[in-house]
Amino acid sequence: MTNNTWQKYLTDYNEGLGLVYERFVLNDFLAGLYRRYRLQSVLEAPLYGMAGVSGINDVILAQEGVQITMVDDTPARLQGVQRIWAEDLQLPVKLVCVDPQSWGKLPFADRSFDLTWEWAALWYISDPAGLLRELARTSRNLVFVAMPNNIQVGYWMRKLVIDREFFATHDESWTDMARIQRILEAEGVEIIDQGVLDVPPWPDTVMPANEVLKRLGIRSRQLEAQFTGDGWHWSTMAYYMGEEPDLRARVMKYAWLDQAPLPWQVKSVWAHHRYLLGRVRGS
Repeated sequence: MTNNTWQKYLTDYNEGLGLVYERFVLNDFLAGLYRRYRLQSVLEAPLYGMAGVSGINDVILAQEGVQITMVDDTPARLQGVQRIWAEDLQLPVKLVCVDPQSWGKLPFADRSFDLTWEWAALWYISDPAGLLRELARTSRNLVFVAMPNNIQVGYWMRKLVIDREFFATHDESWTDMARIQRILEAEGVEIIDQGVLDVPPWPDTVMPANEVLKRLGIRSRQLEAQFTGDGWHWSTMAYYMGEEPDLRARVMKYAWLDQAPLPWQVKSVWAHHRYLLGRVRGS
């Protein structure tokens, strides 16, 4: 995660509207898989990839009684995630720490999980191809892989203007879904669905709106005030903990593009993420 912002969000749950929206859209997708395939066990590796609070992508499944296993390569982050699940969420979870160089050799037996998946994390780890092969090996049914959509407007805004350092230090070839598909298919995974997720009416900048304004050189107290202060507080954790039960309704009113009956190829011009859903052959 850029600039180690994960440390802040282990205790500061105010993620911003864009991240909360992204998480609710992902929740709906995962819930759909749970209902359709009767998932009982899930592996997310790694547990980071989405900005904001680390390790809470699987909460929607854990609330349904699914056995959740998540993997990280940073002990301090893993400890923070453990506290979040034990104290704030009060849900069971299995957390596993691996060496940063060991993503191609996860400590799980073949066919251990109903679903294995990752969200937007391949370009953060040492061995993306190795992880994809491990997701295929350890799944007995489904493999779900999502990465940032490299043709949408916000991606190019980040790359060319506001976050050039990130792209100088991360391998963006791992946003190539065809490359990912070839690796999965070589490991016996048949792609059964693909498309886009996270299509809100704003570009994907991965950073809070007030930070975007600063990086664009825009200095306006009135404009910045719209995206800061007590009135601009968006927390998925507050929803999960029952503190803001109306949060989902307030956020998902922006989901008209996600929910529009359009071909995913049309939505891809603006969508923040592309995904592949595969099924292990013979499962």
